[in-house]
Amino acid sequence: MSSLSSAGQRAGWSPARRNRQSLGLVLALAAAALVALPILGVLGSVVYAPGSLETLQHLAATVIPRAALETFLLVVMVMLGVTVLGTTSAWLVAAHEFPGRRIFEWALLLPLAMPGYIVAYAYTDFLQFSGPVQSALRASFGWTRADYWFPEIRSLPGAAFVFTVVLYPYVYLLARTAFLSRTASMIDAARSLGLSPWRTWLSVNLPLARPAVAAGALLALMEALADYGAAAYFGLQTFTTSIYRAWFSLGDRLAASQLAAVLLVLVLIIIAVERHLRGRARYFSAPNSARPASRQHLTGTAGSLAVLACLVPLVTGFMLPTAILVHLLLPTLDATLWGRFLGWLTNSVLIAGAAAVLTLATVLVLSYLQRMLSGRAGVLVGWAVRTMNLGYAVPGAVIAVGVLVPMAAFDNWLDAWLRASFGVSSGLLVTGTVAALLYAYLVRYFAVAQQPVEAGLARITPAMDASARSLGASPVEVFRRVHLPLLSPSLLAAALLVFVDVMKELPATLVLRPFNFDTLAVIAYQMAADERLGEAALPSLTIVLMGLVPVIWLSRAIGKASGTAGGGEAS
Repeated sequence: MSSLSSAGQRAGWSPARRNRQSLGLVLALAAAALVALPILGVLGSVVYAPGSLETLQHLAATVIPRAALETFLLVVMVMLGVTVLGTTSAWLVAAHEFPGRRIFEWALLLPLAMPGYIVAYAYTDFLQFSGPVQSALRASFGWTRADYWFPEIRSLPGAAFVFTVVLYPYVYLLARTAFLSRTASMIDAARSLGLSPWRTWLSVNLPLARPAVAAGALLALMEALADYGAAAYFGLQTFTTSIYRAWFSLGDRLAASQLAAVLLVLVLIIIAVERHLRGRARYFSAPNSARPASRQHLTGTAGSLAVLACLVPLVTGFMLPTAILVHLLLPTLDATLWGRFLGWLTNSVLIAGAAAVLTLATVLVLSYLQRMLSGRAGVLVGWAVRTMNLGYAVPGAVIAVGVLVPMAAFDNWLDAWLRASFGVSSGLLVTGTVAALLYAYLVRYFAVAQQPVEAGLARITPAMDASARSLGASPVEVFRRVHLPLLSPSLLAAALLVFVDVMKELPATLVLRPFNFDTLAVIAYQMAADERLGEAALPSLTIVLMGLVPVIWLSRAIGKASGTAGGGEAS
């Protein structure tokens, strides 16, 4: 009997291991349920809610066609814009040498710090009829309103322009990395076949970067789909603005849930199509010994055009909006109610800090379970992690509706049971609380924290664990004395990314925030919606300054990487 027991333990079936496997299964199922519950809550409203069929038919006849058309046109224009802007700037920086290239290399990422809704406020003040541009035109030429035509910024093309100039860095970042992976042998082979530089670019460089460009464009598409602030401020009827309008303006939660379900299905279709198109793609890294392709020196007119091409997205996406916000802010500083501003800042920092801690703790637990467990438990934990990563692809408005539907049902059930059993009312215990908001942030930003933590864990080899355990260290001591020091940069990066994303987040915060709990993003939106753009400038600039922190960190990482990858000089 003892020999059988020993054999079972050697085979991995010790009681301690069985307990770890069972704990892993439970946590995996619980983690997957975190994402599944909001999504199932949204999808369930289409089928099970009373009157769902009639409401859906009404929406299909009145709201969905226009929402689908405007959403489709918006994402098509944004995808085209970010693809052209991001690919062009990435190609110039990665494959050419011209004045200011090293500055543009990191500065082109700065628009990532600018939320789309804040750029929308800035450009509206700058380009509207009473703004400085049109006022200067009328003063210079003596025109009246009927004497000239000027493009309307608060329109569908205006929104596409705003999203393009703030979202192109997604394409730029990935495409630049792809272009840097070019090797001299690829270019030499193409030129030896008699291809011109233009044909070489089309036949070698563009196909090499196509998967990266497509991935960056998809990220930009998801951000445009999820936006509420800019779309609502410009008066668009996208799915996200329709969800919010149905919930708050019309008080129709069923209609909001069903619109959220339609948007969710649309997002899932986009993800499925992208994965299908990418399914046959294969990625190969050039060997370390491969000689990188040399950069082409651009001088004279060509160099000036390259500088101009890189200045345009940087100026329109970051420098000009920042200057406009500062100009709006200065006249209102004396009248600023600093006590209220500090209250909004405190709310934003506390909720963002709590979300970062909660998300990081969840990521660490699941990442370590995935690392430690094997067999069925390990597979299930890996499946749970992949499921939770899908939350980032779901728009914040959909997650907000998905969180409210089951939580409101729970609160109503509990209140009814307490009234019937004890004659007391529980009110709303979960709905409209900070807990609901943190839950939505966890679902939305789990993937943001998981990626850097996973990358950090990949650098810790099993041999390190084995060495520490052979010296008598317990699993907790291994984590504290070995893993934690090595993971510190990744953990800091993950916490920082979640913190800044929550600071900027608007749709879910608007729907789920507790009563009288305002964040900088909410206040900036509300003031801009009331045309108090000067007062909206301070919270907007504060959000931008917060967003600069991870961008600067990312820029430094790119600067270090560019010192060791690519960048050969032309002979």
